[in-house]
Amino acid sequence: MKVTGIADAVGIDFGTTNSSVALVTGDAQIELASFLSGGAETSSFRSVLYFEQLKSTGGPKRTHALTGPAAITRYLEAEEKGRLIQSLKSHLPSRTLTGTEVFGRRHKFEDLISRMLGDLRSHAERQFEKPIRSAMVGRPVRFAGADTQEDEEFALSRLRQAFAMAGFERVDFEMEPVAAAYAYESTLDHDELILIGDFGGGTSDFSLLRVGPGIRRRGRTPQDLLGNSGVGLAGDAFDARLVRKLVSPALGSDSEARSLNKLLPAVPAWIYANLERWHYLSFLRTNNVREILRSAHLRALEPEKIEALIAIIEEDLGYQLHQAVQRVKFELSRKQTAEFRFRDGGMDLRIPVTRADFEGWIEEELTSIERCIDSLLQSSGVDARDVDRVFLTGGTSFVPAVRRIFATRFGEERIRSGNEFTSVAHGLALRAAETMGVSDLSGVGRPGVGTAS
Repeated sequence: MKVTGIADAVGIDFGTTNSSVALVTGDAQIELASFLSGGAETSSFRSVLYFEQLKSTGGPKRTHALTGPAAITRYLEAEEKGRLIQSLKSHLPSRTLTGTEVFGRRHKFEDLISRMLGDLRSHAERQFEKPIRSAMVGRPVRFAGADTQEDEEFALSRLRQAFAMAGFERVDFEMEPVAAAYAYESTLDHDELILIGDFGGGTSDFSLLRVGPGIRRRGRTPQDLLGNSGVGLAGDAFDARLVRKLVSPALGSDSEARSLNKLLPAVPAWIYANLERWHYLSFLRTNNVREILRSAHLRALEPEKIEALIAIIEEDLGYQLHQAVQRVKFELSRKQTAEFRFRDGGMDLRIPVTRADFEGWIEEELTSIERCIDSLLQSSGVDARDVDRVFLTGGTSFVPAVRRIFATRFGEERIRSGNEFTSVAHGLALRAAETMGVSDLSGVGRPGVGTAS
């Protein structure tokens, strides 16, 4: 690796589903780390970890771990599936999840995250040709699953420890919606009062702040940030509803089994609850669950559905199932009707669904987002009519029902979006440059920002 200097102005968006890295270069340009995925380059690094066992001549099998796009590729190619672990960020506040056992070896939770972060850092170092020892890192306003301030601090301390284990000597944190605001600000030639909506896999975060070239020239003050708010749900919660309503019934969630001349649920509900959460699917591959499902298959009135559930778990098809859910969610963002399709081995699920159905299933989540935004406006003392622009980022911002929340309050003409998956990393790099004393960021490369679709 050719070393040309220390990369100080680095922003890292470690996400529940995707992660990205950005660098502000010495000539005031911004560069995003790129990764090879499916033969094409992408700026998104899948936040996944895959363990596999490799045969060793004359000795025991050895365990090999991959992360990001390489992990997905190897997982899909493997005839005998290893262990795919996803959505680790969602577990940061949990004191009960300290680690997991993979192929007979115990791995601490922080070790799992640090392995991903270490690979992310090494890849960025090779591309940028600079060692990376410090970074501005995004954090949600509210961590998913955090009920108290102590939970928030615990999650942040675990994340800081994982970065340290991955070779980072200094890490500063910035709210993810504030980082997105920095990305949006780089497109402005005037000052604005903006509302940022950042929708990740596990959290939806919002910030209300004043940005623009005039703000930068006079120097930012705490008063420029009028307020932050967040709720611990986003894309994963929407996906879970689709699984519950579309997938689980096809896998026997409504099926019954005979037990002592009584009809009882064939499979315990908690197994289907775990099926809804991508980061729990791999944890169902235990002897206890296998025994439960074998017994259920023998007694079930619809054994073919239980057999399909067993296949999903044993073949560790969480990624494929996740992709199928993502596809139907994307189709419902463009059309009023769609078809959920999932075909793997002997399974062939084809289930029609309407946008109205989907919006009814996520009504509770939509209400939580509405309340969060209204609470932010009220606590900040800002009238919706005084907000100049609303900048939405993250994949869930494409869901029409989500966009309607903002259109109703602020008007469609004030909604902007762009670079939905890299805006936060872009803004974090700009924030890092600012903390390094770079006062003029007007010439830094700008992300594309367009009107709402």
